[in-house]
Amino acid sequence: MNRNRLRHAGISLLLLLGGIAGSIAPASAKSGCLACHKGIEDIRDNKSVMMTMIKGLGAPHGDSEGCVVCHGGNPMETKDKAKAHKGSPKKLAAAKGPQTFYPDPGAMDINKFTCGQASCHQGYPDRLEKALMNTEAGKIQGNLHTWGIKEVQNHKVPWGNYDVKDGDGPVPSVGTPEYKAYMKDMMAAHKEQFPASLKQIPQPSVAEIEKDPKLAGFTYSRQQCQRCHVTVKGREKRGDYRGQGCSSCHVPYGTEGLYEGNDPTISKTEKGHLLTHQLQATRKSVVKTSHAEYSGIPVESCNHCHNRGKRIGVTYQGLMEFPYGSPWNAKGSKQPKLHTKKYLFISDDLHHQYNQSRPGNPKGGMLCQDCHTTIDMHGDGNIPGTTLAQVEIECQDCHGTPEKYPWELPLGYGEEFKKDLSKSKARGLADAPLQETAAFATVYDKADGYLKTTRGNPFGNVVRKGKKVILHSATGNDFEVPVLKQIKEEGSWKSPNAEVAMSKVKKHNESLECYTCHASWVPQCYGCHVQVNYGKDKKGKAYHDTDWIASGTKRNADGSTAESTLGVKGIQSPGKVFETRSYLRWEDPVLGINGEGRVTPLMPGCQVVYTVIDRNNKAIALNQIAKSEDEREELGQKRTPLGIDMAPVQPHSVQRKARTCESCHNNPKAMGYGIAGGVFQTRYVEDIVEDLIDQKNGKPIAKPGNYKIQIPKIEDLDFDWSTIIKDGQQVQTVGTHWPLSRALPKEMRDAMERTGLCMGCHREMSNAELWAKVSTPGQLTDEQHIEMLNKMLKTYAESKGK
Repeated sequence: MNRNRLRHAGISLLLLLGGIAGSIAPASAKSGCLACHKGIEDIRDNKSVMMTMIKGLGAPHGDSEGCVVCHGGNPMETKDKAKAHKGSPKKLAAAKGPQTFYPDPGAMDINKFTCGQASCHQGYPDRLEKALMNTEAGKIQGNLHTWGIKEVQNHKVPWGNYDVKDGDGPVPSVGTPEYKAYMKDMMAAHKEQFPASLKQIPQPSVAEIEKDPKLAGFTYSRQQCQRCHVTVKGREKRGDYRGQGCSSCHVPYGTEGLYEGNDPTISKTEKGHLLTHQLQATRKSVVKTSHAEYSGIPVESCNHCHNRGKRIGVTYQGLMEFPYGSPWNAKGSKQPKLHTKKYLFISDDLHHQYNQSRPGNPKGGMLCQDCHTTIDMHGDGNIPGTTLAQVEIECQDCHGTPEKYPWELPLGYGEEFKKDLSKSKARGLADAPLQETAAFATVYDKADGYLKTTRGNPFGNVVRKGKKVILHSATGNDFEVPVLKQIKEEGSWKSPNAEVAMSKVKKHNESLECYTCHASWVPQCYGCHVQVNYGKDKKGKAYHDTDWIASGTKRNADGSTAESTLGVKGIQSPGKVFETRSYLRWEDPVLGINGEGRVTPLMPGCQVVYTVIDRNNKAIALNQIAKSEDEREELGQKRTPLGIDMAPVQPHSVQRKARTCESCHNNPKAMGYGIAGGVFQTRYVEDIVEDLIDQKNGKPIAKPGNYKIQIPKIEDLDFDWSTIIKDGQQVQTVGTHWPLSRALPKEMRDAMERTGLCMGCHREMSNAELWAKVSTPGQLTDEQHIEMLNKMLKTYAESKGK
């Protein structure tokens, strides 16, 4: 069935459902919902197919505007707000529409009666329930592994935010036959990363935590880490306002949380409201405000959640948190807090940059959804345990390699998991977009065919035109994508360095992620010092804070949760979390191996050092770090790595100018040896006292009780936070999710290390006679150095030929 027939069939079915509901005279704007909400924006453009369908179903229920189709309620009641916002037309409810009034129709549990009702987005609510945006299974596993919780060791993923079960087996509910076959094989090979079910993350009692302080990690997760999943509405802070469920992404909320629409019942000064009563989604779903017009889902909507953890949302914008808030603003104040933090601008991802488009491309940046697919966002009906389990795309899917166009690559390229794909057939192109999304997405002309993801699904917005690749952005722009094989054939490299790194050194393409070089900065928040305090504050009141899991578990019939009403904090649990860190960096990220087996940037994941205060305000665990016995066993080494984690990451900070060769090959930090080779920050294992010190023995001169410890010790941390290799042993965890993730192996480090390169020539400066023959007065520039070495190489080659 083509998309037009599919749409017409949807309209016919909705009208049929309306007819079943009975013939009721349509309400006028004065007698229906608009009697109070006059001026409110249509949820979609009035001429769109979606709006036609909504109004077609609403009219027979006395609601010509269709509000009842999503919100339920009683459109015939115009005088009593409580009565109007109650119940739902009986026959609409019987037809699996709204069962009662829903303030946010996108909310989890009830979105199957709204967004997911017949001929709308059926299947999406079920997929979203099992997807990472709702379960956060990987986040839970990674965090609790750092606390030393045994149930999540050896890559096991037992817990999610809520109980969930994959009831339809391992074959995905959406995707092409190629994709489903690919995922079936992937799941068979990585059973731990694709659990068949998840149990809700537990909450031990305070008594249990006092007996085993590492269990405070559960409080930390439930009060801090888990506040961003789509069942809950989240904290009401600047930059964090959002809806629930489908509305989390598809309803616009501004950073300030202020309404700019025309509904007289919604305050324009109270923070926490949607920006406008419209849906944001694809290129065709245009959102119009009083002074702006846009399409697609703004990056900032994603950043309501993606601002901590991996921080990929704010990183994509070029932002990294820092403590100072400088420079001063016009009022003499520091910058306003965003996501409760202050930020430093480093450099945004090249795909985000507005003013630096490639020649021939329109001005403007790309949205997250321009690369990420419906499966990346909504899931495929199975339960992924980690981001890698759900996300189906690789850089090479659009850019190819210097040797092959994207359509010439085999499925699985870029996530080989150490498999040999040399004899695999080319993935080719697709003739149609993914069937499950064609009725809702903007459908673009296929040209020579739609490109495919590494797992076999078509990109509905990326097509081949001859040797060119065209990406249709949801913003309305069309971009020509730089294709590496085309660049090689044309010889249009930006520099010799680029040609050597990407084309001549074959090992780079075989073993590195593209962003290993191009993500030249990564936000690095070293040392996550967590205090979980179950004691009392200065006023003698026991500490409590919002438990996002308990709050999200209490779900009302109208879709609201215990915390979702504006101004309500939700269910509180004992304890309160306080966090700080050791230091921040952004330059020269450490390198390691990711779960796919490729070299990747690393960033501090959960480098948790925990302190737990009991109900008597006594520290029962002080600056403790767990150990990773499972990591030691997997590595087969004597030393047990600490549980602090350096996580493999796609940081979303790609730059046109890649890292220099020296930033990896001549950089001990990049190879895992620590900043400057690990010579700094080596006294964490002892208390540092700043007072009069006897320099003969390093002890305080003042008697005990008359001096204070300036820097308390952290037992076992005998290296700086960026060190992952010490004395040839891996000393901290590198990734908790996948078996292949680890530090760079010795043979790779030995092959890439070039720290002694300069001394190949300059050690002869001690031989005055020899040096006089080869040197000239003055200093050589970098370019002259390169030319001299090149000349020496050619001279050596000539001598070998004689």
